Amino acid sequence: MNRKVFIGFVKKEFFHIFRDRRSMIILFGMPLVQILLFGFAITNEINNVSIAVLDKSKDVETQKIIHKIAASPYFEIEKVLHAESEIEPIFKSGKVKAVLIFESNFNKKIQTTSLAKVQVITDATEPNTANTITAYVNAILQNYSKEINHNAHSKYDIAIESQWRYNPELKSVYTFVPGVMTVILMLVSAMMTSISIAREKELGTMEILLVSPLKPILVILGKVFPYIFLSIINAIIIVGLGFFVFKMPINGSLFLLTLESILFIITALALGILISTISNSQQTAMMISLMGLMLPVIILSGFIFPISSMPLPMQIISNIIPAKWFISIVKAIMLKGVGIQFIWKETLILLFMTMIFMLLSMKKYKIRLE
Repeated sequence: MNRKVFIGFVKKEFFHIFRDRRSMIILFGMPLVQILLFGFAITNEINNVSIAVLDKSKDVETQKIIHKIAASPYFEIEKVLHAESEIEPIFKSGKVKAVLIFESNFNKKIQTTSLAKVQVITDATEPNTANTITAYVNAILQNYSKEINHNAHSKYDIAIESQWRYNPELKSVYTFVPGVMTVILMLVSAMMTSISIAREKELGTMEILLVSPLKPILVILGKVFPYIFLSIINAIIIVGLGFFVFKMPINGSLFLLTLESILFIITALALGILISTISNSQQTAMMISLMGLMLPVIILSGFIFPISSMPLPMQIISNIIPAKWFISIVKAIMLKGVGIQFIWKETLILLFMTMIFMLLSMKKYKIRLE
């Protein structure tokens, strides 16, 4: 008898779990998303990295090397430069991660001195990627040297001169300060906001607040304003520690960095409000925030792993992650010293995301703006 009762009880629990969509998503959706994200995104390799080439020699030998580099799966030649004055602007625009410079009379020097040089200038705002790019270029050039030396009477050699822009000492802290700043702002702004509003809904006090003399939009603003203030304090602390303790430079405008940080905080708050609209409890809000924010922020934002090395579907998905654009903005301002003319696209994307999140949230809450 007890056996039948137990089996019946177990069946009831299975039916209860299978009827609950949220439980099914957590049980099967989370492992699926995690294995796909970690499997495709976590890699130390690089693929399809955009580079530029400055060929001062323009002879047969340099053209062969350029074609060999372009044919590799590791690099895509984004632009052919004509002068060294073009290097800084293309780096600041973020279009390329490295520039290859072939010295003048490249082929002649190989024939006469058996040695020619290729300078590799990399954007070292991502130190690991910069190191890997240099290593891959060196491997391609050494392989090419072996090919031309195979039937040659004298041995030729191609030497690499490496230069790292914006982070010449390849300090990893230059990557982690913008990344940690992004993660913390997203946590404080989005997750805490969603949990706070979900708590009001769970306790049944949100409906009371929405019918109070205060307009609904003011109720929501009142809930999120403290998190704006706390997030700004967090941003100041992180930037201050990075500058005074870890000696991370702030080469750009501190005022522009502040404005961009506030914009990202508002974007994260809007996302947190949106999450709260589909959450009936604090636990649900926390689960959605952890699954929908933390993993994408860490993996798909370019914080740790280069986006250009991910499969195309992952690269497309990364475009809807606000953290990706903010990390790019912070690195550009702090390390490259750029102005708004180089980061206007990222800024507009964050503004657009904020508007979309707010519109969806207001529609869900049925807030009418007068």
